[in-house]
Amino acid sequence: MTETSGRLLKLLALLQARRDWPGPELADRLEVSCRTVRRDVERLRELGYPVDALTGPAGGYRLRAGTAMPPLLLDDDETVAIAVGLSGAASASVTGIEETSVRALLKLEQVLPAHLRRRVNALRSATATIPATGPTVDPDALTVIAAACRDRERLRFGYRSRDGADSRRRVEPHGLVNLGRRWYLVAWDCERRDWRSFRLDRMEEPSPAGTRFAARELPGGDAAAYVAQGFSDAKRFAADQQRWQAHVVLDASAEEMTARHPTIWGSFAPRADGRCDYRTSADELNWIAVRVATLGVPFEVVEPPELRDAFGRLAIRFARAAGVTLGG
Repeated sequence: MTETSGRLLKLLALLQARRDWPGPELADRLEVSCRTVRRDVERLRELGYPVDALTGPAGGYRLRAGTAMPPLLLDDDETVAIAVGLSGAASASVTGIEETSVRALLKLEQVLPAHLRRRVNALRSATATIPATGPTVDPDALTVIAAACRDRERLRFGYRSRDGADSRRRVEPHGLVNLGRRWYLVAWDCERRDWRSFRLDRMEEPSPAGTRFAARELPGGDAAAYVAQGFSDAKRFAADQQRWQAHVVLDASAEEMTARHPTIWGSFAPRADGRCDYRTSADELNWIAVRVATLGVPFEVVEPPELRDAFGRLAIRFARAAGVTLGG
């Protein structure tokens, strides 16, 4: 590779890595003069890359989107990351994404160097992906919503709530969140004058409303945290509505129990004596008893007293199943 060709590739990589580049900064990065940068930009244009000149005191350049996608310059880690992302696209809950990602991955593998192909194949052979189940999101709707978030343009759409009620919404979109194989839009609801999260698979015909808006400050500042907090609040509300609220002391630390059972229903809280309080709830005491038993450590029931009776009944059943006779 000649020095000029190598410099053109480096210039193209810089233009693809960032939206706008001042001419002098490009010259510093390439260790050439601004005049040489101008000549190299002209060569890229001759090769079909749409590089725009920027106005301003120092001038600059931008690689804009063209009618056809030019070759991308990716380093090894970027290439592997794209291949892994395409391999795992089956769990993305986007309609038709599996077939599209397979076609893109086949094209990518055809041009991979041997050492990168080995890395990608090793990852694919050792990785299992569970396909998405349940409702999926239309990719066109996803891009419409994403563009509205980027451009700060209001959205209109029909929405069906969890209980099946239909409504029309006009919102100021903030950001998209992919959580638990579901897509959510965090937005300011213009009619309800409050922040809301909307499941995309419950939205119908999202379209730009044609008006821009000034960005509002989202509580907490993070869309993913906002959606996660909504799940946490709903979970606590559901627990409060259940018939039985149980409190058990476990002979283990809260840190140990959280590490061993990160997804179990309930909460672990440390105690001064090194043990921990475990609180959980259910409509049936037997479910609570089984749940506590699966924690795998000695425990003491604090409340409700009826939980002790539930353990006694289960103990008789388990002993009978094991062929053991309990003393009177």
